[in-house]
Amino acid sequence: MTQAPTKQKRCISDLPDDALNGRRVMVRCDFNVPVEAGEVVSDHRLRACLPTLEYLLERHAKVIILTHRGRPKGQVDEAFSLQPVFKHLQGLLPKTPMKLIDLPVGDHIAQAIDQAEPGSLLMLENIRFEPGETKNDADLAKKLGAMADVYVNDAFGTSHRAHVSTAGITDYVPIKVAGFLLNRELSRFAQLLDNPPRPFVAIIGGSKISTKIGVLNNLLPVVDQLIVGGGMTYTFLKAQGLGIGNSIVETDQLDVARAAMDQAQGLGKTLVIPSDVVVADAFNAEANTQVVPANAIPDGWEGVDTGPDTIAQAIQLIQQAKALVWNGPVGVFEIEPFATGTVTLAQAVAEQTRAGKLISILGGGDTEAAIATAGLSDDDFTHVSTGGGASLELLEGKTLP
Repeated sequence: MTQAPTKQKRCISDLPDDALNGRRVMVRCDFNVPVEAGEVVSDHRLRACLPTLEYLLERHAKVIILTHRGRPKGQVDEAFSLQPVFKHLQGLLPKTPMKLIDLPVGDHIAQAIDQAEPGSLLMLENIRFEPGETKNDADLAKKLGAMADVYVNDAFGTSHRAHVSTAGITDYVPIKVAGFLLNRELSRFAQLLDNPPRPFVAIIGGSKISTKIGVLNNLLPVVDQLIVGGGMTYTFLKAQGLGIGNSIVETDQLDVARAAMDQAQGLGKTLVIPSDVVVADAFNAEANTQVVPANAIPDGWEGVDTGPDTIAQAIQLIQQAKALVWNGPVGVFEIEPFATGTVTLAQAVAEQTRAGKLISILGGGDTEAAIATAGLSDDDFTHVSTGGGASLELLEGKTLP
């Protein structure tokens, strides 16, 4: 059976107001958002954290935000500055006094916190500018912990990483709680993995079986049907002895694919591996494409999308389902002619969700972009996870740090 790592944690709303009033509350957010020409282009993660920030500010806490952006490799790099994020947050909280404070962590930060008014907000520069952050350095954790009375983790997207700002700091702050976003993410996954309405369907896509095998192994005992899509399709096809032309394949994962198929059979579960695929003679939008049976991929052609017969089968399962989890696209949706499978499935899931017939949980790094490609938004689904790697680890049955 799957583990149940998804139970809710103690939340900020469990604290009495006097535990927050005038207190130094350090909040780990996940503001690793895309920036172009100095402007935030998608603020989904910022908005997702607003309920926690507003709750704390309304209770007159001194809010100190820890977050990262990109991978600056433990040194100051202006390309990864939080300045654009800070500016955007000012627009989202226009009445809140706030400052962006440079690193390294030192006395100037402690002084700024002491001088801050209750109900104001300080954002520390990109915490990954600190070389000790990703190493979970105890000295850095101790310095940060000394600057806080309460620690709030609201960064679901990075909660699978044992870094100072997500794990180490908790040894040095007396009160540790989850924010509303983290708690909501955990409760949504618990709702599905611990006691799902049935039929329960999973769609697992993406290019590599090696990154999803833990998810497959953990979900197969729990779901009723599991639909495979994306690049990993061709590893499953090759594992059955079929020709796959120029399609992507992980030859070192063929035994893993066979074991997953055997596991599904042994459990009496339906594992849907595409019976037809869209193939292209080049990997670009101008390529020639055709739909072929999965056992008849021509030499020199590459699988780029799940075929219409398989999509129709998947939609039938979606329409019968009461719960669904989806992680990863079922085709190369970034290239428009190869996006049909992912878009069609997304629209079918959204339609059932809006009709109140389906609980739908979507997670994974490409999910936001895929649903936008389909002309949909987060509101069209029960829950769209803010965490790619973190949602994967929960689906694998792992416990977050």
